Amino acid sequence: MKNSTNISSRYRMPTVFGPSPGPRQGPNGETFDLRNAPRTVASISFLTDESELRKLLPPNCELDGEPLVTVEHVTLRELEWLAGRGYSLLSVSYPVRYRGSSESVRGLFMSVLWENRCEPILTGREELGFSKLYCELPEPRHLRGARLHTAVWEGHEFIRMTFSDLAAGVPPSSPASDGILHHRYIPSLRRVGEAAVDEMVLSPQVSSAETRYTSFNSGTGKVEFIRSTWEDIPTMFHIVNALASLPVLSQRFSYIAELRGATDLSEQRVLS
Repeated sequence: MKNSTNISSRYRMPTVFGPSPGPRQGPNGETFDLRNAPRTVASISFLTDESELRKLLPPNCELDGEPLVTVEHVTLRELEWLAGRGYSLLSVSYPVRYRGSSESVRGLFMSVLWENRCEPILTGREELGFSKLYCELPEPRHLRGARLHTAVWEGHEFIRMTFSDLAAGVPPSSPASDGILHHRYIPSLRRVGEAAVDEMVLSPQVSSAETRYTSFNSGTGKVEFIRSTWEDIPTMFHIVNALASLPVLSQRFSYIAELRGATDLSEQRVLS
């Protein structure tokens, strides 16, 4: 008889080889200490057209405040769960309020998250419900006081983030938030167009993360979503072009910061 899985352990396919190591479970079932995990955040926010941004809302959500889009490029380093390795990610978020059957929460909705490693994409999609995709995220280029971040797929550049006039500043105060919201969707195998899982989930704000800035520089930023064809980027051109359709009405906050401290997101929960 086939052995059943251990319900206290985390599994991902292929399950027949036992529990799956990852960011929330080490090779011996242990958790990892992320209190000093370093990361670099390059962030640009801009005000867009409210009616256009409403087209990109998940179920049971409405815009919460200004239609402010935030694009962040993050480089993670010295990760214990990757035996000291790191990776980069790029996200697009905006503030929403979720009104469900029994609760109401507010926070940034992470509409899409690109990463340049397979392992965090799999664990984040299957275990957490993040809308993760793959792309190349090259090291930023520095030239004459300017800084350039790009997102690339097989040689096709589809996002550009440029920073200039950077100078030491003070981190902005965080708005009232319950955390970061995600739309977890897994298609059904029974019928095309139906969902096996369709739910909103929350990465709640937790004090255990102990996030702290070690440096903060603000300046002028500009983000460009580069319109792309199916031939350029076959499975993601519709995402890039939807983001490119958001007009930039005014630039808001742009900064590059060094931080330490994180959570393994074990607190992730489904919203009701």
